[in-house]
Amino acid sequence: MNFSRKDTDIFVPDNTAMPGALARTTHLCIGAHQDDQEFMAYHGIAACFNNPNRWFSGVCVTNGSGSARGGIYEKYSDEEMMAIRKLEQRKAAFLGEYGCEIQLAHPSSTVKDATNSDVVDDLRQILEIATPEVVYLHNPADKHDTHVASMMRAITAIRSLPAEQRPAKVYGAEIWRSLDWLNDEDKEVLPVDNNKNLASSLCGIFDSQITGGKRYDLATMGRQAANATFFSSHETDTNDALTWAVDLTPLINDDSLSVTDHIISFIKRFEEDVTNRINNLT
Repeated sequence: MNFSRKDTDIFVPDNTAMPGALARTTHLCIGAHQDDQEFMAYHGIAACFNNPNRWFSGVCVTNGSGSARGGIYEKYSDEEMMAIRKLEQRKAAFLGEYGCEIQLAHPSSTVKDATNSDVVDDLRQILEIATPEVVYLHNPADKHDTHVASMMRAITAIRSLPAEQRPAKVYGAEIWRSLDWLNDEDKEVLPVDNNKNLASSLCGIFDSQITGGKRYDLATMGRQAANATFFSSHETDTNDALTWAVDLTPLINDDSLSVTDHIISFIKRFEEDVTNRINNLT
């Protein structure tokens, strides 16, 4: 692989040689920042953990230089934050027994620039070798610009592949906006209650963010528990932790379908459900 940036970091926890380490991938997450994979794609991590026939690989698109910082990290420079966040992501990959972790180290400004092809070209190289069955991306209704931009570049990269090389399933997962508003029939229900000790450890390994003032670990585990409890109002819980996702597979099966139209269709169905419920009870 010939990535656009010389500071791209490739880490293989079990020291399997590349490209074989990446080629064994069955589940791939493309996240904007260090820690995004662990928050939104634990479903894939758990599916592959300690399973010799399944491998989770992660891609972190940005370099982490714009991270919020406080506490002992308050006076860290951008370069120091980039180094600590890269190390934290490597620690998570080792703990979760990932097949491969690639940190592309792009500035957020590059990711958000739709005229710059570097991110798409890098992702295409990864996808061509990994040929994953399942891909986890940020969802189009996320309120973080870099998250949405990373998703858009990933969709473009997948669409650049021949149909036979594209993943069978693409999920748009929740971080900076819950997908609780999706109608139940539109929710991709992803159980995440296996190996909860591993989930907690992965969420808690990013000390620069947690000690720095953002309790992502508690928020992530709390959201998953809330999803499970509030999923059904008239039935007892069958899981104690769930993640919601929106199905993005139609976007890679039909290149003419716009991301905007696809996500707005779910929003319109939600609007109809709310309207009909109120009208029926008025």
